[in-house]
Amino acid sequence: MLMNILAIETSCDDTSVAIVTDGSIILSSIVATQLEHSAYGGVVPEVAAREHIKHIIPVLEEAFRVAEVTWDEIDAIAVTEGPGLIGSLIVGVNTAKTLAYIYNKPLIAVHHTEGHIYANWLKKNLPEVPTFPLVCLTASGGHTNVIYMAKHLNYKIIGETQDDAAGEAYDKVAKMLDLGYPGGPEISKMALLGNKEAYRLPITDLTSAPKRNEEGFLVNPKESLDFSYSGLKTAVLNLIKRVKADNESLTIKQKEDISASFEFTANKIMSRNLARAVKEYKPKTVLLSGGVAANTNLRKQVIEELGDYKVNIFIPDIKCCTDNAAMIAAAAYQHSLIDDYCDAKSLVPDPNLKLI
Repeated sequence: MLMNILAIETSCDDTSVAIVTDGSIILSSIVATQLEHSAYGGVVPEVAAREHIKHIIPVLEEAFRVAEVTWDEIDAIAVTEGPGLIGSLIVGVNTAKTLAYIYNKPLIAVHHTEGHIYANWLKKNLPEVPTFPLVCLTASGGHTNVIYMAKHLNYKIIGETQDDAAGEAYDKVAKMLDLGYPGGPEISKMALLGNKEAYRLPITDLTSAPKRNEEGFLVNPKESLDFSYSGLKTAVLNLIKRVKADNESLTIKQKEDISASFEFTANKIMSRNLARAVKEYKPKTVLLSGGVAANTNLRKQVIEELGDYKVNIFIPDIKCCTDNAAMIAAAAYQHSLIDDYCDAKSLVPDPNLKLI
C-alpha cells in the first residue's frame, strides 16, 4: 500500500510544503523563497518568521493543487523539528501540529540534516537507490559534516566543522566581494569566468603533526576528517586587501579570479576529506547533500577525487539540494516504517537539535 506524506520545512528562510509517496516519488514540492533578506546581506530572523506566516497557507494549498490529492489520501504529516531559526521553526511546527490535530493524522518530527541526507532517495528516473554502508557529505550554511551510515536512520558523525560551515564561508566571501546574497550561487557565477590558479589559498588540514613513539620513531597520525573554514575566509580577506592596495575597488576580472580560487579551495577541502573517509570506512555508496551540494564545481571535484575508488556516487537534483519539504518527507518515510511518530501536543521546535 502506497504511503503519502505531507511535509513542512521552515527551518530558515524558505517556506516549503511537499507531498511525497513512499519517500521517493514527489507529487508536489512547493518552495517560497524569501527575497527580503538580500538587502541585508543575510537572513534576518524576525523577517523570516513573518514571511513564513504570510506564505505557509498559500504554499500548503498549492502543494495540494499540484499533487491532485485530498486530505483523505494523506497518511501522515512530517515537519522539521530543528535545528534552525526558532521563529521560523515555530511557524512550521505549529502548522503541522494543528493540521495533525484537525485531520487526525500521525505526526513525524525530522532533523533538518537527515532531510538533506534522504534527498538522495527522491527519484527522478533513478535506476537504483543508495546501498549501505555509506558515507555522506552534508554541506550547507549551518553545517559541514561527514556522516557514516550502516543502515537507515543510523548516523555516526566522523568529520565535522570546527568553526565555520562551508556555506557560511561562501556567503561571507561573496559579501567581501560585494556579490550579493545568497553568496553561493553568486560565487559560482563569477568562478565560471575566473582562473582558479590565479591566487593560491590555504587548503586547511586539521591532521595532527607526526609524533615520536617510545622507540623514538615518527608515527603519522590518522588523517583528520574535520573541517575549518575560518582560516580560508581570513586568507581571502587579506588577499582582497592586497589586491586593492593600488586601487579603491576590485575589477570584475579580479573578482572572477578570487571567486574561482576560493571555490576550488573550499571544495577541495570537502572532496579531500570525503576521499579520506572512503579510504578509511570503505563504503559501498557515497552521498552528497545540503545546499552546497548544488555547486557544480563541487560535484565535479568529488567525482574526480573518488575516481580511483569503487563506490557508487549519488547526488540529488540541484532543486533538492537546497532546503525543501520533499527531503523531509523522504526522511519521514523511513521513520514511519518503524512507527517512529511523535505526540503532536508535546512537540516543540528545537533550534539546536542534535542529529545524534
